[in-house]
Amino acid sequence: MITQSLLQRLVVLSSLLMATVAWGASVPPPPELVAKSYVLMDAASGTVLVNQQGDLRLPPASLTKLMTAYIATLEIKRGRLKETDQVTISEKAWRMGGSKMFVGVGNQVSVDDLFHGIIIQSGNDASVALAERIAGEEDTFASLMNSEAKRLGMTNSHFKNATGWPAEGHYSTAHDMAKLARAIIYEDPAHYAIYAQKEFLWNGIKQPNRNLLLWRDDGVDGLKTGHTDEAGYCLVASSKRDGQRLIAAVFGADSEAARAAETAKLLGYGFNFFESKTFHKKGTVLANAQIWKGAARTIKVGLTSDLATSMPRGETATLSTQILLTPRLIAPVKPGEVVGIIEIRQGDKVLSKTNVVALEAVEAGGFFRRSWDSIVLFFKGLFS
Repeated sequence: MITQSLLQRLVVLSSLLMATVAWGASVPPPPELVAKSYVLMDAASGTVLVNQQGDLRLPPASLTKLMTAYIATLEIKRGRLKETDQVTISEKAWRMGGSKMFVGVGNQVSVDDLFHGIIIQSGNDASVALAERIAGEEDTFASLMNSEAKRLGMTNSHFKNATGWPAEGHYSTAHDMAKLARAIIYEDPAHYAIYAQKEFLWNGIKQPNRNLLLWRDDGVDGLKTGHTDEAGYCLVASSKRDGQRLIAAVFGADSEAARAAETAKLLGYGFNFFESKTFHKKGTVLANAQIWKGAARTIKVGLTSDLATSMPRGETATLSTQILLTPRLIAPVKPGEVVGIIEIRQGDKVLSKTNVVALEAVEAGGFFRRSWDSIVLFFKGLFS
């Protein structure tokens, strides 16, 4: 007779075996973690290396605050918010239960201090206060959260509040949280540095960062913990070793110690058996492509994001890239317009394709340039 516990273990083992087959015999199966779901992602490429029910919708608890903090950094970059801005603490923010920064009702607290209180102390009061400062009220802020989640491709997330306080219809996934962590790491490195701070003192109260891996692994520099009775113990962590960065998202561990230990297993597995390679950086000129009927004869083309991939150790040396540009590129062309693709190849096998875009504008040429190029293209068409 197959018990429910045995059935669950068989499902887990089946998933692990499928992951192993996908990478080939050179990579052993990933560790079987004691958690509801987990994902391991290569940060440079976004490649998912391990996925155990990573798209299962679960309550994210205080991992929610990653989105709250991310939106705050977006507002700062857009010029609508400053670190020095003073925020008046509402009664709603002050009354929040759970983990707190311990701000007082009516107090004036800077955006910078609130940001530290959210990331390091996991303050529910700080999260609500900053949400109200940005959007007027928390419900409106939740709409912003969902808009940004959609933009980032977090297709299995929906937020009802800024804290992760239990609410019906408030959910996310390990995979989506890994995507969010990747955006936080690369889009605003200056603010990401705060995630590595081990403690924060506010109003005479010093609280430690609940991410135990910050003390155990010198490579770990973020991101965030979460816990409620419903969610269990959750952790999104990132670590960098020898230039390689990995992101691990673990949902539903049994304890604070377990979530740290299980996440460390996942990161260790990734560093031991995978390596990442960046072929081209964002904005690098890949080619000066020929353009017809334009004010210029060539146009600079490149990428909107780094071109990278992750493979089992020893296999990245077998990879190459090939650019395939639009054969007859006609002006006008705007920056960001797709003008071809670049492939990552392993021998004759295409592993991935990424759009190549114009890095500059080329306006239409004058009457004689356009007329002459039209004649040339006509005859090229006859003989091609």
